Amino acid sequence: MGHRTPLYEAHVERDARMVDFGGWDMPVHYGSQIEEHHAVRRDAGVFDVSHMRVVDLEGAQAQDFLRRLLANDVARLKTPGKALYSCMLRDDGGVIDDLIAYYRSAGSYRLVVNAVTADDDLAWIGRQSAGFEVSVTPRRDLAIVAVQGPQARRKAAACLDAECREAALELGVFDSQECAGQFVARTGYTGEDGFEIIMPVAQAAGFWRALVAIGVAPCGLGARDTLRLEAGMNLYGHDMDTSVTPFESGLAWTVALEGERDFIGKAALQAQLAAGVGRKLVGLILEGRGVLRAHQKVLVAGVGEGEVTSGSFSPTLERSIGLARVPAGAGDRVQVDIRGRLLNARVVKPPFVRNGKVMIEL
Repeated sequence: MGHRTPLYEAHVERDARMVDFGGWDMPVHYGSQIEEHHAVRRDAGVFDVSHMRVVDLEGAQAQDFLRRLLANDVARLKTPGKALYSCMLRDDGGVIDDLIAYYRSAGSYRLVVNAVTADDDLAWIGRQSAGFEVSVTPRRDLAIVAVQGPQARRKAAACLDAECREAALELGVFDSQECAGQFVARTGYTGEDGFEIIMPVAQAAGFWRALVAIGVAPCGLGARDTLRLEAGMNLYGHDMDTSVTPFESGLAWTVALEGERDFIGKAALQAQLAAGVGRKLVGLILEGRGVLRAHQKVLVAGVGEGEVTSGSFSPTLERSIGLARVPAGAGDRVQVDIRGRLLNARVVKPPFVRNGKVMIEL
């Protein structure tokens, strides 16, 4: 038996198929992964993401510390409630984790880190914080639900306290608010609009059931994966890890190299840019029958080889798509070795789908 989120019993009540995910008992689907995927693209779905770790940082040097710790620059966050996405790097530029950082008030920030890497993240953050006037507090007393889809914000707001609804609906993308003990952020991992809501553990089951009662579809890890893949969003441990840098993972936009700020991994990234980044992360659309899966070999004629990092059947596009790390010189056509057969694939720039719209030429 693995760790259980505060919503475990709610999942079991709905006959979810439970699987082990990084040591957590999590729902992979509630009957049909494809139906859950379509519910998010067309209406609204809710995900239990309480296995992820909330970490609060407080202190006079909290900003200074995060400017050292993260590749993106939290000094860009000028207004309380604003958030940004960033990687946390090793000295050699390898990605320890990707996370969201929220600016709450002067000297107060909140991070949300991945479940699989959470313990290692906390150990790393603890070591790096030595010498800074900052406290680091893992918030195991909090749960997280993600409500995603074109109707997600409207439906989720209906389940918030009345005093919080109007302000929640006015939040901009990557904005957050704290009201009635709940932390509501307009962020997500599906390519659709919606909220990620952090709340006390005691409130989670009631909030979940209220959402389901008004027609928000409960969704599992299976749909979450196909949705994020269609949206071209990286999954830690597949599309990036400590062996690659953000520049090799399609995440150059999350790195703030300008100015004199020195962050962990900056020198390594500058050296990589000077030498030339040899690999890039691209989108693939398989031409013909088959399914792209992680670790399949990608052959680039006249250039070299790469590897599929994530792949699946796309319910929205009704064909196989994937992300792959390939030589920088790769063009718009490659071949993928699928069980000994070389199948043609087209190289595209993700996302494949965003806000319900197909973003590539089929």
